[in-house]
Amino acid sequence: MLLAFHKPFGVLSRFTPDGSRNRTLADFGFPKAVYPIGRLDADSEGLILLSDEPEWNARLLAPAQHVEKTYLVLVEREPGQHALHLLRSGLPLDGKITLPAKARLLDPQPDIPPRIPPVRYRKNVRDFWIEVRLVEGRNRQVRRMTAAIGHPTLRIIRTAIGSLSLADLPAGRWRLVSCEEPPLLIPSS
Repeated sequence: MLLAFHKPFGVLSRFTPDGSRNRTLADFGFPKAVYPIGRLDADSEGLILLSDEPEWNARLLAPAQHVEKTYLVLVEREPGQHALHLLRSGLPLDGKITLPAKARLLDPQPDIPPRIPPVRYRKNVRDFWIEVRLVEGRNRQVRRMTAAIGHPTLRIIRTAIGSLSLADLPAGRWRLVSCEEPPLLIPSS
């Protein structure tokens, strides 16, 4: 069984509390014996997969698989072509260069419902949505990469893992992934 879940802001990617005020996956009525495949930080939103089949870990998380994850990222100020090029080229994090990402400014900017609680608003600093596609998953990687290019992240929504899209799944809801859907593993090109 493979489940797609739209993780809301403020929810841990685990079933047990960590001492914070964040909710856990136990609050969403999942079938018994499923566990998350990978993670999203509590302050990130979007697609997370859960399963009761251990082989999904190897298929989705092994670095050799290069399964692409797609994120919509709200950043401070409009990143220029040089900043986007830095994301595409790879950046040093923890002494290692990240694998090249795909990054683009979204034009037109998407109309995404506000988050609860809302992201901070600064009257004199405009925010812009970019799309970032990664094939690795270092700790807080997207946030650290955008900070490194001078455009701090304000909000992250993971919209796809491989070919599996969040689509119109509402926040806090989950669904069974059908075997008729496109194959999940599509190596990045």
